Amino acid sequence: MKFSQLLYDNVQEIWEKTHHHPFINGLGAGNLSVEYFIRYMKQDYIFLIDYAKLFAFASAKATDLETMGAFAKLLNETLHGEMELHRQYAAKFSITNEQLVATRATPINLAYTRYMLTVAQNGSLAELVSALLPCMWSYWEIGKMLVANYPGSDEHPLYGEWIRMYSSEEFGSLATWLIDLLDKLTEGKPKRELQELEQHFLTTSRYEYMFWNMVYKGDDWPV
Repeated sequence: MKFSQLLYDNVQEIWEKTHHHPFINGLGAGNLSVEYFIRYMKQDYIFLIDYAKLFAFASAKATDLETMGAFAKLLNETLHGEMELHRQYAAKFSITNEQLVATRATPINLAYTRYMLTVAQNGSLAELVSALLPCMWSYWEIGKMLVANYPGSDEHPLYGEWIRMYSSEEFGSLATWLIDLLDKLTEGKPKRELQELEQHFLTTSRYEYMFWNMVYKGDDWPV
């Protein structure tokens, strides 16, 4: 069994809760409160600023030009694909780029990104990939699930563009490349190292659920 399949199987309970969260279901049904979506877009925008840094770290840790270039492509796609989508949505709600950047990260958002950045700075490339992969992989799964379970959801006037991006073949190819890379990086690794990678994958999968739950409930700093 490939290591990625083992990881996938081990987090199914968490991903099932994530992928069927009321926020996600609301996106598919098209009845999610706009207030919730704006809160998500603002928090996810500043999340992506740190998430993009992970690809820069990964490019520096790569040992061959092909892998370095692939991570550079991921960095570019995040900065000019995902984040541009957020900027376009913000413009629809009269939110400026300056207001997006000035958004204060919630405790969960901050903890999530700092966990990944710590792994990026101190861990191996395999550790870094195992920590950042749940975000991209689960978004692809969510996008495909919404298209399959909610016919026409990708044509929704507000949420359709978001669903089209994350269900697209282009986004899926990026996620698949990361999955394949992790399998390549873990070939022949001792059990102790694999268990550490599993823990990173499990931890950030939990953070993914907590992030969706946070933007749905509006959790923020207590004072």
